[in-house]
Amino acid sequence: MKNYHTHTKRCYHAIDNEEDYILAAIKSGYSELGFSDHTPWHYDSSFHSTMRMEEDKLEGYVNTLLGLREKYKNQISIKIGLECEYFEKYTPWLKKTLKNYPIDYIILGNHFDETDETGIYFGRPLTQQQLTKYVDNCIKAIHSGLYSYVAHPDLACYKTDDPFYYQEMKRLCLVAKEANMPLEFNLLGYSTNRHYPNTTFFKIAKEVGNKVIIGTDAHESSALLDMQTYQQAKALLEQMGLELTEEIKFLR
Repeated sequence: MKNYHTHTKRCYHAIDNEEDYILAAIKSGYSELGFSDHTPWHYDSSFHSTMRMEEDKLEGYVNTLLGLREKYKNQISIKIGLECEYFEKYTPWLKKTLKNYPIDYIILGNHFDETDETGIYFGRPLTQQQLTKYVDNCIKAIHSGLYSYVAHPDLACYKTDDPFYYQEMKRLCLVAKEANMPLEFNLLGYSTNRHYPNTTFFKIAKEVGNKVIIGTDAHESSALLDMQTYQQAKALLEQMGLELTEEIKFLR
């Protein structure tokens, strides 16, 4: 059992430190745990995000995980990752950062349009134009070759019974399928009754033939102990006939 969607208190809206998550994962029988805290960005402006670590905290995050990887190497495999949006203007900085630090992977968390300095949050009710922009951003990210999978791909908040939703989400699913990129079934949203994950989206994914990965999206270490929710989600996806995977591509 593997999980690649894990946060820590460094992002200011999660609790517990890295070692707490590792100990919980070991107790639950995970063979591999990937950390994907919200990436910092090197903003052009004085904007300060309250949902991601600061840029000067990245080195500490990486070094802490390198130390814990060594400490627990005989009990669990630890991967170092980040959850990143696709901010085209800041992609050169991201690529440089991925070269400068031993980051194993990044996942696409397409929360904001263009940048959270000024862009809309895609998890609020969207217009047709905004839904199209969400899908366009996801497709650009997939084509960049940087990302390992799409986290909460159905974060975009739009009427799921509208034919336009089907049209746009199928477009996303087709590109992900072509790139062999898994789509995440998000356990945080599932366990807290958010608008995602939704069955309409995953019926589209089934129709297209996408691979689906279960992501805990842990914001507290106890989430990795909740095997009941994990098994319920797994059973639901299997009942829907979706192809489950735990395999992702790594940057190194």
